[in-house]
Amino acid sequence: MGCEPNNDYGFFQMKAYCRNKYRPVASPRGKLALVYAVLFLAAGCANPVKNKASAAPASPAAETSNEANQANDLHQPDNSPKSAGVGIANLPNKIIKDSKEGLADVSETSGYVLELAKSRTANWPQRIIQDSKESFLRADNLSILLLAGGASVVLHSSGADEKVADNFEDHHSFHGFTDESLNVIGDPWTQLGASALWYAVSRKNQDDFNKERAEAMVAALSVTGVATMGLKAIRHNEAPNGKDWAWPSGHVASSFTVASMLDEFYGPKVGVPAYAFASLIAYRMMDSGDHWTSDVVFGAVLGWVVGHTFGAKQRQLEIAGFKVLPYTASNSGSVIGVNLVKRF
Repeated sequence: MGCEPNNDYGFFQMKAYCRNKYRPVASPRGKLALVYAVLFLAAGCANPVKNKASAAPASPAAETSNEANQANDLHQPDNSPKSAGVGIANLPNKIIKDSKEGLADVSETSGYVLELAKSRTANWPQRIIQDSKESFLRADNLSILLLAGGASVVLHSSGADEKVADNFEDHHSFHGFTDESLNVIGDPWTQLGASALWYAVSRKNQDDFNKERAEAMVAALSVTGVATMGLKAIRHNEAPNGKDWAWPSGHVASSFTVASMLDEFYGPKVGVPAYAFASLIAYRMMDSGDHWTSDVVFGAVLGWVVGHTFGAKQRQLEIAGFKVLPYTASNSGSVIGVNLVKRF
């Protein structure tokens, strides 16, 4: 397939690559729209300032009326030219103040991200090995992975991969900005970064419950990433579009890891939409020619296995919103029971 000519899609100019690869580049109209958006937001940051008007002595009834009017004015911004001018004049100071506060928050959040990185890299090989054993050496998980591997072999050796790839080559569904957006969102590094941000925000808010879940998500994505890259290096086959290291799909494995963990954490209300979006990522990887069907099938199963294994470890038994924890005591003999714990 040859390269298509450049196309102009509104505010963004999509420069085409071969095999339906696009790169969004801001067009002049897009840049102009961005400038107007910044100015609009900056104007919205300006706090309106009330005009101080001198008033002559008035009767008690008039004073009462004036007080009522002033109370109503508190809820109605003054849009006079003078007030707008004062707001614009104070805008630089407000921007500087807000920027300092924002930088302080970013610095604190970045510190927590670094904290997570240090904790995960400490004894990193041992952590990965132990987590991988828990995920892949369980009899049920190993059986599922072997079945998925067998399905991949059948799909590729029977020619089914080629037929599906040819069909997608003739009937593409995603192009341009949509295609690239799905590619970025499904990227393992994007999902790992989002999980690290989840950890940092939870750590900042002293939310231990979500902090532990975010840390589990990071650990699961790390295991999925290492397993995927190891299998890619062993298989080392080409994708339909000629890219190396096709099997299994890292995008699909990572997306299904996230979906299965969210399903474990929050149940079907979150899990079903998460699985639907992961399936959309899988479809996009075949639609773009980045992967064969066999790559996607095994990647989805790999992510499902790792995600459910890690997610199940984070689930806690609850009764009426109370966490059920073990209880032991030995003051007057051995006593074994349960604690019901709830944070208010």
